[in-house]
Amino acid sequence: MIPNILSIAGSDPSGGAGIQADLKAISANGGYAMAVIAAMTAQNTQGVSGWVPSEPDFIVAQIEAILSDIRVDAIKIGMLGTSKAVEAVGQVLKDCSAPIVLDPVMVAKGGSRLLNEEAVDAVRRVLVPMATLITPNLPEAADLLGTMEARNADDMQDQAEALIALGPKVVYLKGGHLMAKDSPDLFLSADQREWISAPRIETKNTHGTGCSLSSALATQLALTGDSFAAAKAAKAYISKAIEGSANLDVGSGHGPTDHFFMLRT
Repeated sequence: MIPNILSIAGSDPSGGAGIQADLKAISANGGYAMAVIAAMTAQNTQGVSGWVPSEPDFIVAQIEAILSDIRVDAIKIGMLGTSKAVEAVGQVLKDCSAPIVLDPVMVAKGGSRLLNEEAVDAVRRVLVPMATLITPNLPEAADLLGTMEARNADDMQDQAEALIALGPKVVYLKGGHLMAKDSPDLFLSADQREWISAPRIETKNTHGTGCSLSSALATQLALTGDSFAAAKAAKAYISKAIEGSANLDVGSGHGPTDHFFMLRT
């Protein structure tokens, strides 16, 4: 059975990140992709020039329309933008039984904030505890914890443990910001601690990797029911997508990954 995966996130008109990347990653990993648009951005491979949040009531209306009619096997939450949107999404999903993968999108690759600073507390308080799995990168983890960014593996372990204490079942802490030969990610749950690494690929085409990985992970979680197996599969997928980005010629900045690398000859 093909799982139905719902992404709740912002729109990227350039197609490399946000809802557009989510739809591609979900489809490439074998899911049926659905999308609730929580914000619209003006961006390209060089950065974000602006964004407008959706009205919280309309975000809720979109979610309720899906839940009232369609079986949802996993949910990915990405950019929400405002504390009101965070609160609204938390309320409408509080009784939902589908696993939730939270990608706490706060800052774009170019440095633009995609989550109002006052909304960070709402994410920490409302969404993190209800998440099956959270997928912060190192700057996002530091933002959630109100601390300095991790600089090494020991720091990552300390911060992953602090994040677990906030209530999610699993923390998948992405270590791509470390200046290391490999790209090391840490999987941590109450009874499991594993490093998932892949060789670092020298490319500037990494736009939307966080969105794509979390969407792939949500899809694999729906398919396998196993968080660790899903994390490994998502890591392998995003590594291949980054490697395949050489197939594309999109923009002059941080280009997108090739979500459908498996279709290329």
